[in-house]
Amino acid sequence: MDIKGSTFVVAGGASGLGEATVRMLVHYGALVLILDQNELKGRSVQEDIGSRVQFEKADITSEYQVRKSLARGMERYGDIHGLINTAGIAHSEKVLKKKGVHSLNVFSEMIQVNLIGSFNLTRLAAEIMQDNEANEEGEKGVIIHTASIAAFEGQAGEAAYSAASGGIVSMTLPLARELSTYGIRVMTIAPGLFYTPMYEAFPKQMRDHLENHVVFPDRPGAADEYALLVKSIISNSMLNGECIRLDGALRLPPE
Repeated sequence: MDIKGSTFVVAGGASGLGEATVRMLVHYGALVLILDQNELKGRSVQEDIGSRVQFEKADITSEYQVRKSLARGMERYGDIHGLINTAGIAHSEKVLKKKGVHSLNVFSEMIQVNLIGSFNLTRLAAEIMQDNEANEEGEKGVIIHTASIAAFEGQAGEAAYSAASGGIVSMTLPLARELSTYGIRVMTIAPGLFYTPMYEAFPKQMRDHLENHVVFPDRPGAADEYALLVKSIISNSMLNGECIRLDGALRLPPE
């Protein structure tokens, strides 16, 4: 798929990996609809980039809010050709604690936002993409989700986060198989450590410990490097039904 002249939805596009993706897409000639709950940052990105970006405040777990936002984007830009979902939350909590056990509400929220939110975006974006005009290869759209390497070797205390990430990874292939009928590809990226507001909020001691396990390059990733992989996935039609680790060969330690 050509980025130039296409319209993409970037959920979580107001900051971090999502913002870098928005800026990359616009740089290569795309129109972008940002869905995010942070209105202050979302409006700031929109104003900084200009008319090729539209911000819509939306909760990705809400069918009503996502439908409304997608409709507003189509009113302005026409068809939607791609979805990149970087929206999500992170939380660490042991199952057995000194006082009590892991909160069931926290576990449910993680699944609701990260996994069910991803599926909600997929189904509503695919509903629109199925009516696109296909390119010469029959492609009508591409969907890219963001999981985490915690899906494969989650640390102690990451049961909820790993479960949500694992769910995203596991649904990638069946979604790709089903949506191929409509010319829609589905991919997932599983990042390791990346400089994002979420990561930088971790205690320094924790960040230093994790960064010692990155093999090469000896550092966390930059958001632009995530965006570069998104660009490759969009441009290469053979990338479909797979999860790509983006982690500098990092394998998370047990704790």
